Amino acid sequence: MSLLKITTRATATGPMLSITGDLEYDNASSLREALTTLSLEPGQRLILDLAGLQYCDSSGITAMIIAHHHARAAQADIALTAVPAHIARILRIVGLDQVFTLQADGDELV
Repeated sequence: MSLLKITTRATATGPMLSITGDLEYDNASSLREALTTLSLEPGQRLILDLAGLQYCDSSGITAMIIAHHHARAAQADIALTAVPAHIARILRIVGLDQVFTLQADGDELV
């Protein structure tokens, strides 16, 4: 198991959360808590950088859906960037590739 680490930085389009390690039942609340500290303005884009995400279970996916709802409630957009192939496969299987904008590289989004 790899420890979860979430770092936040501001970009020209809005906040970016870089998520590394394992996003699972025992720590998905950390992502939900990080979302409560974000100030999103209408028209901004929340970016979840998943380049370092090694594992994601259903609790992690639920936390990403909460991030989506958080962004929409602020009239902002959300995108997932640098999504590892094994995570992208899961998102496609459950249909979340239709909900989230998926980008190969975070530099395309900022």
